[in-house]
Amino acid sequence: MKSTLLLCCSVLLLTLNVEAQQLKINKNPVIAHRGAWKTQKLPENSIAALKEAVRLKCYGSEFDVHQSADGVLVVNHDHDYQGMVIANTTYAELKKHPLPNGEEIPTLENYLKVGMKQRNTKLILEIKPVKDPQKMKEVTDASVAMVQRLKAQAWVEYISFSYACLQRILELDPKAIVAYLNGDASAEKVKQDGFAGVDYHYKVYKNGDWFNETKKLGLTLNAWTVNDPVEMQWLIDQKAEYITTNEPELLFEVLKKQK
Repeated sequence: MKSTLLLCCSVLLLTLNVEAQQLKINKNPVIAHRGAWKTQKLPENSIAALKEAVRLKCYGSEFDVHQSADGVLVVNHDHDYQGMVIANTTYAELKKHPLPNGEEIPTLENYLKVGMKQRNTKLILEIKPVKDPQKMKEVTDASVAMVQRLKAQAWVEYISFSYACLQRILELDPKAIVAYLNGDASAEKVKQDGFAGVDYHYKVYKNGDWFNETKKLGLTLNAWTVNDPVEMQWLIDQKAEYITTNEPELLFEVLKKQK
């Protein structure tokens, strides 16, 4: 019995590793902010919004992670969900209140499992900062542990407004791809600390020589949250690697005009 169980586990792990090696990530700069939700009127950060981002062939689908009072990692943008503070509410209570499309609030585990069923769109995991450093470490550790347990590393890139969170991720997984959101660290600083890139509000890049500096250092540059076609075109002209938007369909239209 034990031998059969070990064999099944080995086959499963081998299958997941083979699948990860076969990823063919879409070659475009489009990252759907909280999934592709706006055009189809889907709930933000829902499984449906993730699937729509995949259908649109976005490079990535961004989503936000919090931890419930009983330690369950859930996907939601704000610290509160339908009037309940996530950190003070059990998952059992949270899931009693469905999203407008009938989905339960997604767990990180379920979100990753759905995302791993496809091989073309990255899962851009944002760990939301909390004031308590120990709690921040706990949420970070739990998030990385979940990604590792599911063998989802090839699909996942990490972002956060917490610099310490990203440093901790690299301690736990030196090969992880991480990018900083807060806009207050130089390109040289994030390079020195082993980050893959900067991921700042697009207005930050209006000052300084960010595009040349990041390319010189081998960093990626992502801009958020870009919903204006004029700003999209400016970033395309500057050869930004990624553009995070609530309007992925619009960004694809702007990209088509480059051809």
